[in-house]
Amino acid sequence: MTVSVLVVDDSGFFRKRLTEILNGAGSIKVVGTATNGREAVELAEKLRPDVITMDYEMPVMDGISAVKQIMANRPTPVLMFSSLTYEGARVTLDALEAGAVDYLPKNFEDIAQNASQLQNVLKQRILEISRSRPGVRSARPTAPAPAPAAPTPTPSASAARQPLTSAAPSSRTRPIQPERTPRQEPSAPERPVRSGRRPVPRHYNVVAIGTSTGGPIALQRILTKLPARFPAPIVLVQHMPASFTPAFADRLNKLCQIEVRQAEDGDELKPGLALLAPGGKQMLVEGKGSHGKVRILPGDDRLNYKPCVDVTFGSLARTYPGKTLGIILTGMGADGKDGCRLMKDSGSVVWSQDEKSCVIYGMPMAVARAGLSDEVLSLEDFAPRLIEDVI
Repeated sequence: MTVSVLVVDDSGFFRKRLTEILNGAGSIKVVGTATNGREAVELAEKLRPDVITMDYEMPVMDGISAVKQIMANRPTPVLMFSSLTYEGARVTLDALEAGAVDYLPKNFEDIAQNASQLQNVLKQRILEISRSRPGVRSARPTAPAPAPAAPTPTPSASAARQPLTSAAPSSRTRPIQPERTPRQEPSAPERPVRSGRRPVPRHYNVVAIGTSTGGPIALQRILTKLPARFPAPIVLVQHMPASFTPAFADRLNKLCQIEVRQAEDGDELKPGLALLAPGGKQMLVEGKGSHGKVRILPGDDRLNYKPCVDVTFGSLARTYPGKTLGIILTGMGADGKDGCRLMKDSGSVVWSQDEKSCVIYGMPMAVARAGLSDEVLSLEDFAPRLIEDVI
């Protein structure tokens, strides 16, 4: 099956080069090009491409405005091209909130070292997001909701911030059982066992969340609903470039009641504090009990992901055996599966996101198919369950 692509950019050179690369990749065909956001909206409706590549700074209509209109008219997977700067990160995060699925550096030298590698990366990314679900992120909260009741205060909790508006929780959660056969097709839905019993709340020394494609908005939807006095420390691993994580942490910190910041070497785990792994590096957690600290190590070129969910989750399995809640959200690939296996072997608990609410059902699928998920939850159910079950 050939994936059709609409290329949108005000640079004629960039449009031509990207078109040549994609048309030569196989399984991909560029069906049209646009020079500004308004043309993009019109051609998206006329050509109905499977994927749209989008620049953000263009005349007539910018990329973010175009993404919003495309998502309102006919949700289509959008791949943004961005500069690897703090400002580029800020604009890209705005585009993701508007409905874009993923992003890549506009400077191709930041993507690959040679033409063949560049073509492979672009082809893989286009094919992956063509199977994404952009519509799941188009529903936005529309009315303010009261902040959830806070658990018992702790002395080290951060000061309260203004809550973001929130949507009502969706379907209830349910435990799942391991897959019946290793030959099961990846696209097959989970077959959970329904249970009327509620899991018993338990004490966790830390909550760890790993995610990739679709993760920035998924994390925002969860973390903005947590009270300032949330009783457990949180560590976050989001696949993201080094230049993006500071802007992402700042964005979350402004929106959330809990404190969110990019982790630095030696930071202590504290209730009401979420530490985001810095891009391009690896984050470990060491220590005992309430004295846990993060270690930030240089990125290892032998690992595909920097930061890597498996690395952080593996360190938590060693440091807090049986006392960690691991959560795997939307994302490409299978990063997090091995880390979750180590967590489960140590007696800890794992939750994963369901297919319906994922932008890309890759990482959660790998965990669920391996029988490592204690529960599979819709995106809107994570925050209420965290508030109810984490003590």
